[in-house]
Amino acid sequence: MKNLVILGGGYGGMKMLNELLPNHLPEDVTITLVDRVPYHCLKTEYYALAAGTISDKEIRVAFPEHPRLVVKYGEVIGINTTDKKIELKDAEAISYDDLVVGLGCEDKYHDVPGADQFTYSIQSIDKSRHTYSVLNNLGPGSVVTIVGAGLSGVELASELSESREDLKIKLFDRGNHILSSFPERLSKYVENWFVKNNVEIINNSNITKVEEKKLYNHDVPIDCDVIVWTAGIQASKIVRDMDGEKDRMGRLVLTPLHHLPNDEHVFVVGDCASLPHAPSAQLAEGQAEQIVEVLKRRWKGEEPPASFPPIKLKGILGSLGKKHGFGLMADHAITGRVARLLKSGILWMYKFHNG
Repeated sequence: MKNLVILGGGYGGMKMLNELLPNHLPEDVTITLVDRVPYHCLKTEYYALAAGTISDKEIRVAFPEHPRLVVKYGEVIGINTTDKKIELKDAEAISYDDLVVGLGCEDKYHDVPGADQFTYSIQSIDKSRHTYSVLNNLGPGSVVTIVGAGLSGVELASELSESREDLKIKLFDRGNHILSSFPERLSKYVENWFVKNNVEIINNSNITKVEEKKLYNHDVPIDCDVIVWTAGIQASKIVRDMDGEKDRMGRLVLTPLHHLPNDEHVFVVGDCASLPHAPSAQLAEGQAEQIVEVLKRRWKGEEPPASFPPIKLKGILGSLGKKHGFGLMADHAITGRVARLLKSGILWMYKFHNG
């Protein structure tokens, strides 16, 4: 009996399960899924959990059930590709025949002193819960600083401004405009929304140090009650510690078939994979579909595909509270209520098909 081990029940891991189960898993193959929590989490909504506008239950989706699927709840502490074993904290190692690494990402602190110690995060469900408890126990007039004005920082700032109008929210960004990867029109639309909703944007910032309840912008101290870090990500430390070529975010460089160049039995999906596009749920799902195709052919004794077409991304959507949004769909900029409705609809469809 062959054992396919999937590390991480994120968007890539969940997509693989749904592609293989219930009817496309060969009789001589089992799947072992390893995750730190007993359910799939909608990471794209962690900002709303932290802001207190949705409940924990709303971003949980049950893993599928199948006689040959074993779900192991545990923390991965090492990957031994020589012996084909996964080392777990306080549990026996798991052997694999084929391995899919989808352990996600962590905050990247860019060597800013104190950033890892004195800031809060929304990179995992545990950290998002903790950030929620801290933010929502603040008194009126408290100052919340959010470092990083990419999609996560913008969505958190907007959601928090609606959830807690009594707070003073400051959003720090390194560029001339927030959302630097988006067209300038969208950046200005979001900036104007923040002006109307009393969120202060500090452009061209350079956070040089963080202390307890204090950050330094260009070495100038700024007092605050809570600091949330959304200023960059890197691959999981487990992946950064693996052998192999990596990019500047610590993600593993792969073949066109999504496995390691020197090991066709180790695939990497999602935020741990070095790909030409920015990490996203869509990208992880597209990868997962292609990895499943490689595995199906391998299990049948067939040659793998010579190559795959580029993964097509439909676009990206962001929310500004519960009524407004922004995004790019087929390279067209959209703003306002339509963008927010589209995002809500896509989220509902995802939960409906996976739940």
